[in-house]
Amino acid sequence: MIGREFFLGFIKIHLLYHASQEPIFGVAIAQELARHGYKVSPGTLYPVLHSLEKQGYLKSEFKVVNGRVRKYYQATAEGKGALEQAKQKIRELVTEVIEGR
Repeated sequence: MIGREFFLGFIKIHLLYHASQEPIFGVAIAQELARHGYKVSPGTLYPVLHSLEKQGYLKSEFKVVNGRVRKYYQATAEGKGALEQAKQKIRELVTEVIEGR
């Protein structure tokens, strides 16, 4: 079984990726993560989102949708840069571990 720290690393990369494509919000991104096999509770997801925001990788804004206030997150320039660095490391890892080169 994959340890919690590895799991959270994968989650963070997913969050940065999706937040770099379009604004994300908790329920929808939890559903997207579930589609990839990650069952993430709100008690795990929201602290990770808040942590990425505190570190400057995400910014947030509140919007009213159907009469309800929803917090949307979007990747900052720093978050997009971190994602690009992660992509390079992922490519290296896949080449070495999966492809055996």
